[in-house]
Amino acid sequence: MQSPEASTAANPTQIHLALAAFADEVVGTLARLFAYVGILVLFAILGLAALGQLPKLRDDDPALKPDWSVADRSPPAFALSRLDSSEKTASYAIFRHPEGGRRDVMRWASEADRTVAELEIYREGGEFDVTRPATMDLAVRMGLGTATPLEQAGLIDTKFGPVALFQPTGTAEGARACLGYLKRSEEPALQISGFSCQGDSLPARRAGIACTLNRLTLLTSGNEPKLAELFAHAELKRRPCAPPGASDWLLGAANAQLRGAL
Repeated sequence: MQSPEASTAANPTQIHLALAAFADEVVGTLARLFAYVGILVLFAILGLAALGQLPKLRDDDPALKPDWSVADRSPPAFALSRLDSSEKTASYAIFRHPEGGRRDVMRWASEADRTVAELEIYREGGEFDVTRPATMDLAVRMGLGTATPLEQAGLIDTKFGPVALFQPTGTAEGARACLGYLKRSEEPALQISGFSCQGDSLPARRAGIACTLNRLTLLTSGNEPKLAELFAHAELKRRPCAPPGASDWLLGAANAQLRGAL
């Protein structure tokens, strides 16, 4: 039988061992807890870093940018006054951009459904890129792509003032190439452009484009008084369309100095 003295001596030792074991358990638990929290903090930092890159990826990826969409319910804002009742009506499409831009596009097609003429009125919004040459988009619309630059091919006089003409670079003199045209207004921020492949000669195509622009009228300006003012002033300078075969005002030698690659 164990004496009371021996039992008393053993108890402190057992208590000490138990306390040491408990302390070790607590230290181990705290170490595991700190490691677990550290891993969570690391994942949180990595997640925040990844989220911080998402806006940059969206801005740099053109596929994710908001783009133009067809505005089927928007009424036409422009029209061409007819020369005669037998004239064919062009197709009319309206495109809107989430950043405020609007494009009104009229197209004329041949019997083979090939676009032979186009007129676009572009009211610029926040999406307008001042660093992108307007002639680059015009070349794409003319079916030339971005690899074929345009060069200036003279000017025509319209009710909107002088309008620059463009043709594919390297076009032979007298060749039957489509002519592009471009007129930009700063106030209001407006761009009138298009092209025409109609006409058997350069003078005929020039006269056709001038006639088209002189016949362009505004149906509604919406909440844009500057647009209404622009067309009101232009109407005061409207000229009748030249008869077929007539020469326009810039077919002389002065036209040569207006040509050049852009």
